[in-house]
Amino acid sequence: MRIILLSLLLGFPISDLGFAAQPPNILFIAIDDQNDWIGHLGGHPDAKTPHIDKLAARGTTFLNAHCQSPLCNSSRASLMMGMRPDNTGIYGLGPWFRQLDEFKDLVALPQHLKANGYTTYSAGKIYHGNYGRKKTDQEFDHLGPGATGAPFPKKKLVDTPSTMKLVDWGLFPHRDKDKSDYKIAEWAVKVLDDKPEGPFFLSAGFFLPHVPCFATEKWFNLHPEKDTTLPLIKKDDRADTPRFSWYMHWSLPEPRHQWLVDHNEWMNLTRSYLACTSFVDAQVGKLLNALERNGYADNTIVVLWSDHGWHIGEKGITGKNTLWDDGTRVPLIFAGPGINKGRSKQPAELLDIYPTLSQLIGAKAPTHLEGLSLLPQLKSANAKRERPAITTHNHHNHGIRSENWRYIRYADGSEELYDMRKDPNEWTNLIGQPGYEKIIAEHKVWIPKTSRQPAPGSHSRILTYNFETKEVIWEGKKVLPTDPIPMDR
Repeated sequence: MRIILLSLLLGFPISDLGFAAQPPNILFIAIDDQNDWIGHLGGHPDAKTPHIDKLAARGTTFLNAHCQSPLCNSSRASLMMGMRPDNTGIYGLGPWFRQLDEFKDLVALPQHLKANGYTTYSAGKIYHGNYGRKKTDQEFDHLGPGATGAPFPKKKLVDTPSTMKLVDWGLFPHRDKDKSDYKIAEWAVKVLDDKPEGPFFLSAGFFLPHVPCFATEKWFNLHPEKDTTLPLIKKDDRADTPRFSWYMHWSLPEPRHQWLVDHNEWMNLTRSYLACTSFVDAQVGKLLNALERNGYADNTIVVLWSDHGWHIGEKGITGKNTLWDDGTRVPLIFAGPGINKGRSKQPAELLDIYPTLSQLIGAKAPTHLEGLSLLPQLKSANAKRERPAITTHNHHNHGIRSENWRYIRYADGSEELYDMRKDPNEWTNLIGQPGYEKIIAEHKVWIPKTSRQPAPGSHSRILTYNFETKEVIWEGKKVLPTDPIPMDR
């Protein structure tokens, strides 16, 4: 009955939703730190991702999709909770939202699906790290292997400024089958081969291309140095960005671009990232082939997403923690019953996944959801969406991405504006130039009215700003206006 009522309310015939009595299965594929270096997204000319591109071709791909936060835990918490970071105060790598009293009983996406008859399976990284993977967490019915950077070489391949074991990359002779992403794919394939009764929600969260970007010769050979293009950058790119933009990633384990150049590592990191992306694409292919082989392709919604982007020299840095396209743009694909083929240029948010899936299965969505269903775009890729994508990193720092523009406002009031049609690399900050007052005003209205301070227990990459004293605190330490910008790490 709920499916019939939903169909009538939306104006879509039941047949158009793609299923009849039983809701469709869901295959939920997450890729960690995956930017737009995916073939069909055009983020890098040498990306080789045939399986992801094939998935995009048979469904709807969002060419202008963005995360809610450019950091793993805060992004994933937002997606799975269905709430924005500025309304939860979850900005860092901790806490997990279940550790906060106000959210310990919140109906996250897996609980919502379970309440609507789904058996939930999960392997790898869906929530950040091991969040949700303890037996007492009860996030999923069945758990497979977790996601790690293992195996590791006996000694770091690259002597980066950070001694952190994860900050490493390069050609590493090891067996692909010993990688956690390989094991995650094999476990998920076995679940499908065992032919579970539907409806099921199968989530697989791959670790790569998150550092350490280790790949074997097979994947490096897909990206030979002589044929690999370095990212396009502008050397003085930060000359017209506010000083506050540096506070967003003041001191991180990932090295700056200048360090890569000085140590001849820029090409190595570029190839490593591309090779790891190709490896993950092959794991995605295993899952899609298993769907076909076991007769699930026609009654399974496939959703593929990444938690945020990643810089490899652009804006003078590597890593995440930015409000530019390189930090926020992600692959987002829906394919399956009720979903047409298309390429949408409308802004989309990871926050939209929860309400979209809820609508696709004919369920009543929880009232706390803050995203918008993408069903109009899944029916017609050209369907207009009035709301832009909004990304937040720590309190009162927001990026507003519409179809044609990016507007950024930092906590101290400094701003950036980019015309993404003429300047897709975001090289020219238009703030201060005449003639853009209306564009700025149109985007400024989407700045969240409130932005909570970091939640209790927040840690790792936390930035705060005191509006009265103008004090900037990064990782518990005051940053003075006269402090030199760290350029070595």
